[in-house]
Amino acid sequence: MLVQKKTFRVTDFGTQGGRLIKEVRVGYETYGRLNASGDNAILVCHYFSGNSHCAGKYHPDDPLPGYWDAVIGAGKAIDTDRYFVVSVDTLCNVGAKDPMVITTGPASIDPDTGRAYGASFPIVTMRDFVRVQKALVDHLGVKRLKCVAGPSMGAMQTFEWGAQYPGMVEKLIPAIGAGLHAEPYFIAEIDLWILPILLDPNWKGGNYFGGPEPVEGLRQCLRTITLTSRAAGWAQRSFGRKWASPDTNPLAAPENLYEVERFLDAYAIERSRFAEAAHIVHLVRGCRIYDIDEGDSSIKAIGAPTLLISVTSDRIMLPSYSRRAYEELRAQGTPVQWAEIDTDGGHLDGLYEIQRVAPQIQAFLEHSNARP
Repeated sequence: MLVQKKTFRVTDFGTQGGRLIKEVRVGYETYGRLNASGDNAILVCHYFSGNSHCAGKYHPDDPLPGYWDAVIGAGKAIDTDRYFVVSVDTLCNVGAKDPMVITTGPASIDPDTGRAYGASFPIVTMRDFVRVQKALVDHLGVKRLKCVAGPSMGAMQTFEWGAQYPGMVEKLIPAIGAGLHAEPYFIAEIDLWILPILLDPNWKGGNYFGGPEPVEGLRQCLRTITLTSRAAGWAQRSFGRKWASPDTNPLAAPENLYEVERFLDAYAIERSRFAEAAHIVHLVRGCRIYDIDEGDSSIKAIGAPTLLISVTSDRIMLPSYSRRAYEELRAQGTPVQWAEIDTDGGHLDGLYEIQRVAPQIQAFLEHSNARP
């Protein structure tokens, strides 16, 4: 399945915090066709360091497809022969330097000054992402969403859709998510992600644009995110106790590394080529604020049948977060199901091993839409 990145614009966008962004630009992708009645659409919301490329390839020779390609496509669990699938780059997308990502954030140019927003860019939240998505699906002619789904940070957006637009969404599939609120441990954990950036002397309070960037802080941040997104089983299986090279015994010199350390360093350097430090900091702040029961939102609005998906070895979005959401939804009468990916690879198995729960996803989508 070959796909194309497109651009959507919103003018004078008001944030949850009451700030105005004069122009918002985000990228999006679509798969399949919207039917005449506009009611066969599924929205997929992406994870923290991801983007709208959830399936297919841009070119036939691309080495990898989108992150959920195992379940999105013709004849797959999210069948593009039946459904019109939409996915959108978030505001403050981590990969702001990636040519295939279109986003608005601190690195964007403020039309009032002609310079990058930097620290003046407002805090944006999951609810803001959802409101941009709502403007897009309206623009595309979508009248009703068969389902909203997404992994990790995408699960937060999925629940926001259920609370903000209950009359428009038939079903929800929040995968490897934070539940219905950013819990205190989760807040503290992701705060650690951005600490290296904040301590980098080039950070300058987020106003580093036009000068040296906080490259070292960004790399250490990405290294931490990568490690916490995995688990012990992944590290043992992938590296064991191998040295980075046969002639560099870690006992011989402090700079000699184990292979797991070398991998994390190299991966962080590669990822940092496309990542923007200020965007990561803004995304963490937006994730910390996430709470379905805050402001004009309420869990009581979520009546859509919900399929929660967790990974047993997840060290970021602990299965207990989804379990609490399951119990809260069930207690208020919302039809709710549970699917579990029983692997030892950690959080990212919600991307790489999603095919393990493909039958549950397909059955859930095809089942009756009855509400309580």
